[in-house]
Amino acid sequence: MPGNVHGLRGNTPPLSIAPMMNHTDRHFRVFIRHLTRETLLYTEMITTGALLHGNTENFLRFSKTEHPISLQLGGEDPEALAQCAVLAEQAGYDEVNLNVGCPSDRVKKGRFGACLMAEPNRVAEAVSAMRQSVAIPVTVKHRIGIDDLDRYEDMLDFVRAVARSGADRFSVHARKAWLSGLSPKENRNVPPLRYSDVHRLKAELPELSIEINGGFTTLDEALEQLKHVDAVMIGRAAIDNPFLFSEADHSIFGQPAQAVSRESVVSAMADYTEQQLNTDPQCRVGHIARHMLHLFHGQPGARRWRQFISENAFSKQAGPNVLIQALKAQQNH
Repeated sequence: MPGNVHGLRGNTPPLSIAPMMNHTDRHFRVFIRHLTRETLLYTEMITTGALLHGNTENFLRFSKTEHPISLQLGGEDPEALAQCAVLAEQAGYDEVNLNVGCPSDRVKKGRFGACLMAEPNRVAEAVSAMRQSVAIPVTVKHRIGIDDLDRYEDMLDFVRAVARSGADRFSVHARKAWLSGLSPKENRNVPPLRYSDVHRLKAELPELSIEINGGFTTLDEALEQLKHVDAVMIGRAAIDNPFLFSEADHSIFGQPAQAVSRESVVSAMADYTEQQLNTDPQCRVGHIARHMLHLFHGQPGARRWRQFISENAFSKQAGPNVLIQALKAQQNH
């Protein structure tokens, strides 16, 4: 399977779904692909240590239907990151992304994630090593700042330093991160959003590909942001209201409108669930169904849908027909 099959280098997809731990696994990505073919998807963050010394094949596994897809790495050692980038390219990923935005204690102890914003030269060295090792794009996801290193000028210095190493895109979470005093969840909500800083970054460095992330819940909001930046990354809304992406290929990417129904998605995912149960002894219905809990967000019967899945999909005995039964429960709410 060749890397970069979607030609991502020099061609920033205008919409992506953020990498999210415990959420953007391969089952989530297959589910989302029934709603949008064009939106760039990410893996969960995978540390270099896990990829190089753990179950490498399992970490890298994905299906061809998931393209375009980016592998997000967590790490700080340039040599290890370069080795992992090569593995990503060999596995067929369309790009590789370096996490410089996660503020969790586990990440800090490993000296990677958001704390690396204080070491722009280290990040530049890592990106350079990856760029020299692979032909697929190498991108960076980061915050607007950390702790007291949170002036616009601090972010500008960071981006300029890393840009010199050849990073293909900067995905900027428009909130700073407090490395002490706030939990990862609080760091997603408590620090104020500063969209204007990201807009200014693009205006002052127009030659760079800049993506904005943070707090977006609708495609209309994404379209408004695309007046200022190259791309928009949506995070939690992809979990809370995944069906919003059913309009993405048309409204964001300019593809011909295609009618996508929730019912057809349920049917397709029931088939996928059956296939997974037959081929993967570790797979359970709940591993897949949990990503679909909010498929009927805002629709009649949504509560019954969630309730049926919550009560029936997570036992070891659950079969693929749970999704079809949940659909009937939703329709007969």
